[in-house]
Amino acid sequence: MRKVAVIALVVMASVFLGANVMAESGVKGECVTLCKYAAKFINEKGFYPAVAEINNKEGKFVTKNTYVFMMDLEGHLLAHPFNPQYIGRDITGTKDTNGKLFNQESITIAKTKGEGWSEYMYPKPEELAKPTPYKEKISSKKLSYVYRVPGKDLMVIAGFFE
Repeated sequence: MRKVAVIALVVMASVFLGANVMAESGVKGECVTLCKYAAKFINEKGFYPAVAEINNKEGKFVTKNTYVFMMDLEGHLLAHPFNPQYIGRDITGTKDTNGKLFNQESITIAKTKGEGWSEYMYPKPEELAKPTPYKEKISSKKLSYVYRVPGKDLMVIAGFFE
């Protein structure tokens, strides 16, 4: 009887872990797909229509799991559906809670490889909304996919929290 219980627990744990891995894999794929679609949209429709669509909180580049934002390769935020107050600013000096210059890393990825993943610590949206000083906010691991728009000095990024 004990053996059956142990086997059942092992099977349940395996199913749970497998589901988590598959869910993360699905969100990763969603980030890649959205970024490549945004890049295609930029090249087909033009810069200004793309900025308008990326800035739209209910647009085609915002999903339940992630959203796309756009930067140039100098580090200026050009479009963001949830942080319009930073559009036009140089955000290369932004650090995660461990001191990592994650936007600078995104630029390096875009310039050298054209695409790739960046990992950093950042407060989740619900944590950012709390009325506490930034230093006191709890950070979580965030993975972001960086994709350089072909033929342009632009990159689009989509990420998710683990």
